[in-house]
Amino acid sequence: MSRLSDSLLDQLLLQDVPLGDLTTEGLGIGARSAEITYCARNPMVLCGSEEAGRMLEMRGVRIDHLLPSGRMLAAGEIFLSAQGSAQSLHAVWKISQTLVEYLSGIATRTRRIVDAARNVAPETVIACTRKNFPGTKEVSIRAIRAGGGIMHRLGLSETILVFPEHLAFVDEPPDIWMTKLRAQAPEKKIVVEAATVEAAEQLIACGADVIQLEKFSPQETAVVVDLARRQRPSPVVAVAGGVTEDNVGAFVETGCRLIVTSAPFFGKPCDVKVTLKPC
Repeated sequence: MSRLSDSLLDQLLLQDVPLGDLTTEGLGIGARSAEITYCARNPMVLCGSEEAGRMLEMRGVRIDHLLPSGRMLAAGEIFLSAQGSAQSLHAVWKISQTLVEYLSGIATRTRRIVDAARNVAPETVIACTRKNFPGTKEVSIRAIRAGGGIMHRLGLSETILVFPEHLAFVDEPPDIWMTKLRAQAPEKKIVVEAATVEAAEQLIACGADVIQLEKFSPQETAVVVDLARRQRPSPVVAVAGGVTEDNVGAFVETGCRLIVTSAPFFGKPCDVKVTLKPC
């Protein structure tokens, strides 16, 4: 699983404590020995625990207990505990708690979609889009992977994905522009989005490697999956747009085994209880 860099974690810490902790320093309690524990208030897929632990270690804190990202936690389960000075623990407390809450929220929603899909067909792949909040790509990728998903596309430089918005500027038929794309990037697959069954059928006939169905119904998806199976070699069919935990099973039942979704990025963070006290 990907690892967030210490430089990124240090930036997060500096955002929260740029010039010291006025409260802890003003009360004169910074040198006191203290302990901190983190636990899940509700069942959740854990993500970001290693980063929380590293932020504590970066402030000279000793880790006593740490569970890994990707672990399914029960309500009340402790996943991180540590000891150090009150000043260090207060400096890391909120930023580490918030990071784990947000990442675990994404990981938990991902796992729910993965489980719902694989209850129908275990080989189904859940691929999450790049519609993470801008500036959070590294942490978002970590959360998606902790939940059992993969990234659909990291950016424009990574894959060829032809949208109707591209084709609005192209006057040639699909077989011609696909040939040009293959010549420009012979090691890349050609992924093309289709908005109708008729468009998908034409793209299949022209040899697209992946047909991405945008906001298709399960019934329309089943038609395209059947068309793709008749083609040799058969293209991959991916469903995208509007896929959630509640409807993913219906799409998998069509025979589609690649599900593209943004749903894990949108929802509430998980709730993590932190206890910080003298020891």
